[in-house]
Amino acid sequence: MAYTIYRTRPTGLSSRAALTVVDFVGRLSDWNDARRTRNALSRLSNHELDDIGLSRGDIERVANRNL
Repeated sequence: MAYTIYRTRPTGLSSRAALTVVDFVGRLSDWNDARRTRNALSRLSNHELDDIGLSRGDIERVANRNL
């Protein structure tokens, strides 16, 4: 037997505040992922970047693709 969960958007003030906090945490997580990606790619040599089809100029674009 399958169960379906219906989610509705909360309308109360405290619920909206909770959504704001959730949104902030999500954005913070996205920023941290981009930072870690940027740092990891920056540590690679030009030859290693070329091996994966990137150049130094691509690092920022790749790191920020989900922001």
